[in-house]
Amino acid sequence: MQYGKYESLLISGDSLEFKFVSEGPKGNIQKVVQFMETSNPAIYNLAFGNLLPDGKVDDHVKNNNKDKNKILATVVATIYEFTARHADKLVFFTGSTPARARLYRMAFTRNLEELKNDFEIYGVNLSNAAYFAEPFLKEREYFGFLIKRKFDYF
Repeated sequence: MQYGKYESLLISGDSLEFKFVSEGPKGNIQKVVQFMETSNPAIYNLAFGNLLPDGKVDDHVKNNNKDKNKILATVVATIYEFTARHADKLVFFTGSTPARARLYRMAFTRNLEELKNDFEIYGVNLSNAAYFAEPFLKEREYFGFLIKRKFDYF
């Protein structure tokens, strides 16, 4: 992505958890990105938010620490790291609110050409009580997103 990212990432040995600190006018705020296997072992859910003392993720808090783009770029960096280690897995994520899902869609839209070099990106919606994924379209709203890393094997 075209934004700077936080360089001090603490990465678990299995690349399923990443911690970093948001720095801004509201102080230093511990952030965490976790990748968790879903009921489909080919798909991992990405959870992101503030790290709580009990190790859980608060994905509803709004910090307003003036570093939104840097945080988003750091989360994308964790996806690169996760998919480098787990090349056959897809990553699913959604916003904890419709506004956050819109924020993620806008971030994809702004960086789509760059991201498409490395990822297959799909928008996910619900229809007739079933989820479906389609290639990401800039103008469409989505419930969530599914991404898979592209690899050149030759």
